[in-house]
Amino acid sequence: MSNLPPPAIEGTTNIESKYDVSRDTLAIPSRIIGGKLQNLDGSVRLDSTSMSMLPPTGNGLTKNGVGAALTDTPATTAPNSPKIPPLRQNSGSATSARSRPTTLDIPGLTKSKASPDGRIAQRDVGAKLVIVMVGLPARGKSYVTKKLARYLNWLQHNTEIFNVGERRRVAAGGQTPFQQAPQMDYLTKGRPKDIVHKDSMSTTIPNGIIEQKEQLDPPTLAAKILINGEPESPSPKIESFQHRSGKKSASANGHHPETVASFLANEANFAHLNVSTPDELPNPETMEQSADFFDPHNRKAAQLREQVAMSALDDLLDYVLDRGGSVGILDATNSTLERRKLIMRKIRERGGPELNVLFLESLCVDEHLLESNMRLKLSGPDYRDQDPTTALADFKKRVAIYERNYVPLGEYEEKNDMPYVQIIDVGRKVVSHQIRGFLSAQTVYYLLNFNLSPRQIWVTRHGESIDNVNGKIGGDSHLSANGDKYARALTRFITYERKEWHVKQQSKALSTHFPPLPGDTTPPNPEYTLNTEDGMDSSGKNFCVWTSMLNRSIETAQYFDEDDYDIKQMKMLDELNAGVMEGMTYEEIKTKHADEYELRRRDKLHYRYPGPGGEGYLDIINRLRAVIVEVERMTDHVLLVGHRSVARVLLAYFKGLKREDVADVDVPLGILYMLEPKPYGVEFKAYRYNPDSDWFDYVPDYQLRRATSHAN
Repeated sequence: MSNLPPPAIEGTTNIESKYDVSRDTLAIPSRIIGGKLQNLDGSVRLDSTSMSMLPPTGNGLTKNGVGAALTDTPATTAPNSPKIPPLRQNSGSATSARSRPTTLDIPGLTKSKASPDGRIAQRDVGAKLVIVMVGLPARGKSYVTKKLARYLNWLQHNTEIFNVGERRRVAAGGQTPFQQAPQMDYLTKGRPKDIVHKDSMSTTIPNGIIEQKEQLDPPTLAAKILINGEPESPSPKIESFQHRSGKKSASANGHHPETVASFLANEANFAHLNVSTPDELPNPETMEQSADFFDPHNRKAAQLREQVAMSALDDLLDYVLDRGGSVGILDATNSTLERRKLIMRKIRERGGPELNVLFLESLCVDEHLLESNMRLKLSGPDYRDQDPTTALADFKKRVAIYERNYVPLGEYEEKNDMPYVQIIDVGRKVVSHQIRGFLSAQTVYYLLNFNLSPRQIWVTRHGESIDNVNGKIGGDSHLSANGDKYARALTRFITYERKEWHVKQQSKALSTHFPPLPGDTTPPNPEYTLNTEDGMDSSGKNFCVWTSMLNRSIETAQYFDEDDYDIKQMKMLDELNAGVMEGMTYEEIKTKHADEYELRRRDKLHYRYPGPGGEGYLDIINRLRAVIVEVERMTDHVLLVGHRSVARVLLAYFKGLKREDVADVDVPLGILYMLEPKPYGVEFKAYRYNPDSDWFDYVPDYQLRRATSHAN
């Protein structure tokens, strides 16, 4: 039998094995000729029906000499239906079917071509996050944002805060807190830059180890935003999503039609919630920032506040979209629906539909907590050096103005599928809606686990070990005689400090008043608790002692009475594993592993020891995450007895250290660190063990510094 093709049937294509099936015939216009689908260049078009009839390569017949099955159904001339992905156009999260998959990125634990170091790649906009704060003044927004930024930066996700209130004070001609000499940053294009350092964040107010402000001269900025009471002409340079991505805009004004128009379509249903500034107003007030400055009828002030807010948002989007940021936090009241719509329009215009947005509202319903927050404001930049009674009355008047136009998160956001979180009484209750994305989930997880309870957190290294004496790293040796002496003194000192702290808290509670007396500026601790009638917790605070599972750490805590202290061993607190170099001295490593020694010296943070079980500092950060969250969640005192790498990473979190300092902080043996969370940061003290007195001496003005040797 000859290898002939099967006979052609009208309505089908006669296919021979010589046809080049790899030819891209789909790109050539075609037509029906004699029942056959042919391209206009004369070649036979291989449609899906024809392709199914192709015989095996090199043979015109199939098995047992039976020809390929044919069909008399003519090929369709209609084009395929386009696949139109569903779009929740008003959503705050990425929903487009064309979006890149954006799963978790964890520095040190994940790796890909786009992100070899585990950080979120610049192109993965859908993995980034914009957090928009919402809430009335004195609701703890800045407290929440600072803690959140500190946590995310500690996890190595670049995060910055863009505080509108600080910019507003500059623009209105006031002074910002802790103001330094005026500076100009070319990245801000002439706008004030009030952000947390992209690598870290300091939680100490006056003398943090990180620069906190870069800003314009106040009169210059005020002139830029308002010229004789009128807004400055808009800048011609507004980089939209279409321009940045190379796509053509479908609307004349450059807005992304699928994401901006949807806001307008829903505004009619929420017209009663919109607030705008009247066109005709009385003479504007001066730029003094009393309660009248925040009255919506003060047209000049309203224009300034609006433009300052949009300026801060522009800087935030610059940071997230163009300068390597992963999370940008807009810290402002954003208390009206109109303002939040405007923010979403701008985000979608510049970031497109992929950029994730999470609205975070802080609410206070507990009267005790709210009064405490308000009185804390009296020491802030708006009321510093003013009469406390007059200042408190003015601040309450300002809050009342906001309350008249305040629209909480809820109805509008839920109808438009917009993710949001409400945190009530700083962690007592948390409500979440449509949380998507790794960073959003990490944010909510953290918000569920912190509180304002007054407590002390102590951190120290173990006592001197036998391996310390011999200069060896790693291992699991026991304490030396000096180390055992340190362990006994540590137990006595912690017991003494525990009693002293309780006495101070009792005295503080007796000296505060609720409601406050005239001129009373000492606020009660802003904590939501169930107290006894006399205002004190009758049960007192527990005290936890956590050690690693290594001998030298366990033995350092061996003298604590388990009836008075909750003692627990944690694998997460173990020393960094040096892999094949465990038990070696640094000199031995330098001699036997010179290349590895040099790699570690150049970048200790990202270096990982080779060999089974070898770790790096990023591994320590990730295994200490559960410990940090638990410390934030609990309301009791805790002492953590760890090791050098562990102490460095713990202090980096609580002190908001720069990324380049984490692996090089000097944490010598014999130093005991005390950290006490406060509403505006962390109080930090250090005590040095004195072997002569067998006691701990307080070290005034102790500052963390880098270790002098790169080997440590």
